[in-house]
Amino acid sequence: MSEPKVENSIHILSQLAQEQVHQSVSRCEPLSLAQSGSHRKYYRITLDDGKTLIGAYNDDVDENMAFFSYTRFFTKKHFNVPELIAVAPDNQHYIETDLGSTTLYDFLCANRPDGTPTEAVTRYYDMVARALPRLQLSGKEGIDFSVAYPRAAFDRQSMQWDLNYFKYYFLKLVNVPFNEQLLEDDFNTLIEYLLSADSEYFLYRDFQARNIMIHNDDVYFIDYQGGRKGALQYDVASLLYNARADLSPVFREHVLNAYLDALGELIEVDRQAFLSYFQGFVLIRILQSMGTYGYRGYFERKTHFLQSIPFAVRNLTNLLDNLTMPIVLPELTRVLRDIMASDFVKPYLPGSTLTVRVQSFSFKKAIPNDPSPNGGGFVFDCRALPNPGREPQYKTFTGKDACVIEYLRQYPAVHEFEKHVFAIAEQSIDNYLERHFDHLMLSFGCTGGQHRSVFFAEQTARHIQEKYPMVNVILKHIEQS
Repeated sequence: MSEPKVENSIHILSQLAQEQVHQSVSRCEPLSLAQSGSHRKYYRITLDDGKTLIGAYNDDVDENMAFFSYTRFFTKKHFNVPELIAVAPDNQHYIETDLGSTTLYDFLCANRPDGTPTEAVTRYYDMVARALPRLQLSGKEGIDFSVAYPRAAFDRQSMQWDLNYFKYYFLKLVNVPFNEQLLEDDFNTLIEYLLSADSEYFLYRDFQARNIMIHNDDVYFIDYQGGRKGALQYDVASLLYNARADLSPVFREHVLNAYLDALGELIEVDRQAFLSYFQGFVLIRILQSMGTYGYRGYFERKTHFLQSIPFAVRNLTNLLDNLTMPIVLPELTRVLRDIMASDFVKPYLPGSTLTVRVQSFSFKKAIPNDPSPNGGGFVFDCRALPNPGREPQYKTFTGKDACVIEYLRQYPAVHEFEKHVFAIAEQSIDNYLERHFDHLMLSFGCTGGQHRSVFFAEQTARHIQEKYPMVNVILKHIEQS
């Protein structure tokens, strides 16, 4: 089934919200989720009374049904998850409560100025560590795993998929040599070992800081539709060894101990056995993640995923230097050591020198010159879009003001224009990062250089900063300076 246009999803979600809450919808706009690998589309719905909801579109009905079932179960258990408010008849569109826009990852990045997480960050991670065991133990309390998708458990098949993902979408794509039979032997050894762990719990599958929201000074959990039956260690490994979170060994140990203390209050825990299996689940989680980075980055050419590879390699180094598992993985270990010794990740290390200059201007004056030695970039003409400058109430405002933003956001043509601008910018940025170019200019012009051009310069600069944190963005409004 083909994906509906944004306008169609906006119509379906707005109508669904009005039917459910008996209020008119004043605005429904797409959300830009930076660096997301998800194919789901999200929208923020604003009601007449100013309250907001989150609308979602996902054409994978089986995945949605898992999410609906888990959400209803977790809500009955009073876990901190979004409330499912309404589901459209197509089971592809649904509405849930709005938990805001601050993820634990966002908060972490903004609150470690010298590389060390602040006390506030530690407090939120401790809250997560205390909440996770209850969520996991629900696997023994009646949660319906028959809806799990694509597998009911993190079983042999699931593990084999993850390891093959690493082999074919990372090792093959970066040309790391390996003996296929010996590597398969090691994969089977690792799988047999992990399958011997107690696996009767709820395994969240993608339990990482971007799927944890900070709302009302508490932590809330989202995007658990991939949940299935599995071992306790996997989710803790996902949280602590997420590549871009880049947590220190000391911080990881603190959070892991907080988790084990909380788990020990609920069930009996053999810490030595837990930690032995934990290393194995850290390993398979890192390998699965590297497969994702390879597929998204090298195959789909989404360069920002490649930015995570050096951090994953660092995690591997720390893990392999401290392995105490009672199994031997000679070919896998050799391959991983080769990866750590190679220099193919250097182009994607943090600190890229690419600068993107984003600016707004008026066509009544000259198109701005590119100050870089090489020149190049794009000039976008915003004059074909609805003009708030023709409305008397907007005369004194600019494209940075909420009333102008709201005016422009109501027009589908504005969303369509923005989508194409972002696609063009991303294509160039991805290519320039790979080729080590140092400058790109994006200029937006309108009649007066006050409303539409300022709006698009602001939105584009923000989008680039979110999606490419390693890029230096310079924003300038020529007519406003």
